[in-house]
Parts: sequence; C-alpha cells; structure tokens
Amino acid sequence: MDVSIIIVNYNTSKFLKNCLLSIYEHTKNIEFEVIVSDNGSSDDSLDMIKTYFPQVILIENNKNLGFGTANNRGLEIAKGKYIFYLNSDTVLLNNAIKIFFDYFENNNKDNLIGALGSNLLNPNMTIGESYASSCGGNCNSYNDILKDVLLYMLRVWFIFFKTLFGYKLKHIKKNHEFTKKIGNVGYIIGADLFLKNNEFARFDENFFMYFEETDLQYQMKKNNLSRLLIEGPQIIHYGGASSDNIDYEVLDTAKFSMINLFISRIYFCKKNFNGKLKLLLLKLYTTLIWLNPLIVKKTGKNILKIWKI
Repeated sequence: MDVSIIIVNYNTSKFLKNCLLSIYEHTKNIEFEVIVSDNGSSDDSLDMIKTYFPQVILIENNKNLGFGTANNRGLEIAKGKYIFYLNSDTVLLNNAIKIFFDYFENNNKDNLIGALGSNLLNPNMTIGESYASSCGGNCNSYNDILKDVLLYMLRVWFIFFKTLFGYKLKHIKKNHEFTKKIGNVGYIIGADLFLKNNEFARFDENFFMYFEETDLQYQMKKNNLSRLLIEGPQIIHYGGASSDNIDYEVLDTAKFSMINLFISRIYFCKKNFNGKLKLLLLKLYTTLIWLNPLIVKKTGKNILKIWKI
C-alpha cells in the first residue's frame, strides 16, 4: 500500500462527501486506502459513508476524541508506506496525493524530509492565509509566542474600552489572498499533511485540538527533518467546518475552538520549552484575555484548566 489517507470527521457530512468524491475522482496511478475516523457525529455522516463509500474504512469512535487522538486511531490500522492527514473540509482538484508521493520518493535520498504540504486554496481559488490555512512559523520560540499573546491581550482590552464609548464590534474579514510560500516552513497544518508512516506520524494525545501538528513537526525539527510546501497539489480548504462560528473580533476568542487553541498553546510551550517564568507569563496573559468582560461568561470557566497545566 502506497498511501493511507486519514480523515477525522465530526458532523461534516456534506463537506466529507465532497472530499471523498474528489479523492476517488482525482487519485490515480497509486495504491491507496481511505480511513475515516469519526468522532461521534450526530448528523448523517455514518450513513452517508456506508451508503456512498462502502470502500472507506470507517472507525466509529462514538465520542469526540479530539483531532490528534482520532487521527492516531486511523494511524494504528493504516497500511500505507505514507500517511496523508486530510481535513474533511477539503476538496482535491488534481492528483495531489500522487504528486506528494512522487516528490517524497524522488527527493528523499538523504532521509531528511519530514513532511510535505501545499499552498491551500480558498473557495475562490486564491491562496489561503499562510498561518491559518497552509503553514506557520511563529511557534519556534517562547519569545515569539509570548509576544503574540501579549499583543493579542492588549488588542482585546483596547477594543473593550472602545466599546465603552459606543464602538461597535466588527465582523472578522476572511478569504484574503496571501503570498504563496514554497520550501521549508515552521510547520504544515494538519489539513493536508503528508508524511512517512513512522514514529513521527503519531500525535501527542494530550492535545485535544490545535498545536498537535505543530508539536509533531517540532519533534521533526529537533531531528533535522524538513517540513516543505511544494508546487503541484491543488486543494481547496473551506476551513472551520466542524467548529462553531461567531466571526466577530474579540467575541471570536470565546469560540470552543479558540479556547482549545489557547489551552493547547500553553501545553505545547510547557512540553517543548524551558522557562517557568515565561510559562507563568503565558498563563497570566491568557487569563487576562479570558477575563475580558466581552467574553468572560464563556471563557472564564476555563481559566482553572490552564493553571493546572
């Protein structure tokens, strides 16, 4: 088996159907299997898979295990030489999996490639935002993360004080076009992550949601393995299909997905970086963000969780 495609699903039946259709339409000249690890979906996802895609290997987790853990359940039964972690809210436009496979096979003589990804596309075919949609690179040091969180904390409090003088919260703008990135990056997001079926393919299950792929590839970095975005694969990423959606500045921070992002960031730092004082500051900045009166009703109850990490 050349490639095992692993897709985590949670109530994204319509997206998942289109994703699977695109895989079987475009993936040619390669031996592959598709594994869907379902996190207890309450929509018609399971019936849809069994009806339209009986060839898919379906894992019914019966509850939401989180992104990394659900992927690991697929990894445990995967037979492929390579693993392709793919989001359910993606659509392949060409033989992307074969392109990834050929690149790995033809360019890894020194065994220094850790993972491959592509510049994911918005639905309007523009390049997606690099950090949110294809890759990221600002998680390689404590100072970078502390700076980002501090600036975010100042921003949300600045906006709160503006509301006291009648400022109305704005919709968050999405789907801007960004510059294409090719070559080595800090990490590739888990929406289209192609890698060898080895010890570096397994996620740390302490991450429920977010930073699991960052952590996985940080371990690659420590072992001098590159993470590359390559030309060729064309994949649309709709983004956030299984997450709640508020889409207002500051209020966006109160989303379930964003709360988990903050929690995972703290665990990532504690696991990978030294510095008790910096960890304390990170927890303090996060606490101050969550205590903002605009969001505290939803975020405040999670403060204890970060101080237990």
